[in-house]
Amino acid sequence: MALARTKQEDRSDRAESELIAAARQGSTDALGELYDRHASRVLAMAFRLLQSTDEAEDVVHDVFVGLPELLRRYEERGTFAAWLKKVAARVALTRILEDSRRPTISLDELAQHPHTPVHDVEGVMSLEQAMRSLTPSLRAVLVLKEIEGFSHAEVARLLDISVGASEVRLHRAIQALRAALTHGDHQ
Repeated sequence: MALARTKQEDRSDRAESELIAAARQGSTDALGELYDRHASRVLAMAFRLLQSTDEAEDVVHDVFVGLPELLRRYEERGTFAAWLKKVAARVALTRILEDSRRPTISLDELAQHPHTPVHDVEGVMSLEQAMRSLTPSLRAVLVLKEIEGFSHAEVARLLDISVGASEVRLHRAIQALRAALTHGDHQ
């Protein structure tokens, strides 16, 4: 039974490596198959980072349109899914850095505007709303480390910061989430 599973996994890996080779050559069928296999995970991660469905969809589009060129630099160390996640994270983080149109709004400012929902039905701020209240730099570390499972070293490389800065930002992000959720609990 375990041998059959291993053979099936080998076929799946071999099929993925064949798709990668074909996509490097510009095969739209191979690109479509890679898209079908990986787009939903890329979209989910991009949404967590950007907090916008439209922008997350743009990241998916940008990643897969540029994939034939990007694959020429793919050295096939580790899994393709992990490599693709790093590529998508870089694209999303670039959008965060370039996006000066999205100012950060403090929780106090949100509470002063009654037309802006701050609490869910039970009067407690949702985790999603609390995540939106984080600065992009804190949200990026939190998402990459705690949700996507990157190590602090990988987060540091992706964000071009030190490992220590990644650890500090994660700590601050967690503190800010706790404060936001606690603040929402008392309103």
